[in-house]
Amino acid sequence: MGSTFGHLFRIHTFGESHGGAVGVVVDGCPPRIPVVVEDIQRELDRRKPGQSAIVTQRKESDTVRILSGVENGLSLGTPIAMLVANEDQRSRDYDAMREKYRPSHADYTYDAKYGIRAVAGGGRASARETVGRVAAGALAKRVLGDLWGVEIVGYVLKVHDLWAEVDPETVTLEQVESNIVRCPDGPVAEAMIARIEEVRKAGDSIGGIVGCAARGCLPGWGEPVFDKLEADLGKALLSLPACKGVEIGSGFGGTDLTGSQHNDAFFPGDQPRPARTRTNLSGGIQGGISNGETIVLRAAFKPTATIMREQETVTTRFEPTTIQGRGRHDPCVLPRAVPMVEAMVALTLVDHALRHRALTGR
Repeated sequence: MGSTFGHLFRIHTFGESHGGAVGVVVDGCPPRIPVVVEDIQRELDRRKPGQSAIVTQRKESDTVRILSGVENGLSLGTPIAMLVANEDQRSRDYDAMREKYRPSHADYTYDAKYGIRAVAGGGRASARETVGRVAAGALAKRVLGDLWGVEIVGYVLKVHDLWAEVDPETVTLEQVESNIVRCPDGPVAEAMIARIEEVRKAGDSIGGIVGCAARGCLPGWGEPVFDKLEADLGKALLSLPACKGVEIGSGFGGTDLTGSQHNDAFFPGDQPRPARTRTNLSGGIQGGISNGETIVLRAAFKPTATIMREQETVTTRFEPTTIQGRGRHDPCVLPRAVPMVEAMVALTLVDHALRHRALTGR
């Protein structure tokens, strides 16, 4: 039913936005990996609602419980189940949605597919589903760091028409977390925060771009043809709520260049990266396989669908009407999307790293 992701490092998320809990089962985590609850909680705290004035004010502690697969702080190699209770639902805010479809939301399409939907909060279409992804992503980051020395850093690159200057080779988590919008470019971050506040007060919403860098990946991760690394990264990121586009390396900008301008010239390196490139317009991936350079990508997120303005729509009987959003919603998903992007990148990379090790022994 589309709730499972990965091959060797495999996750299955469950739960609805206004149900009793959300969570994830992680199957395929190698044994004897340190599983630190505080590390998982730290990632969930970066994703949770109510963390600042520019995100939804739903109050959730998002306290994680590890139910299985861990003994004395180490993974057993068996399924790791993690649960996060829902604590602050206000289902009455969605009463109007029982008979009306919200524009650009999943209300109509879920009804079209299943003939039934979880009205309150959007059910599985809600960004609350990503709690399980972020928890699993924290484990994936630990495996990647411990076994291969990989570091993943996401950041807000663009809000509306405001662009930041960010170097993916040097950006740090500390720089990202230095402000509530998670943009490491301080002056631009201030302008982004002001823009989000302005839009929130107007009852509207805006989108933007999250950038992400995965540093320290080894050459050889990814599979030819259908399971190319960039193809799986694209699927992973496009599965996130509100994500509408993905670029890797030069992305669409590469179409403005000639081959001589775009090609990444090689020069001799050292093990475990015996060949290096002087530029990285490929974004660390060539032929669908990692080349050892930093994997650089960007994910575009549309404006939040639920807004506090009156809009045209139809009823569940397909009669014309209007609707106005109620409740607590993000005026811009970008600040909370950063840990979600990091999680999906980590889950994709750890799965391919383990597949590469299974195939080659490296």
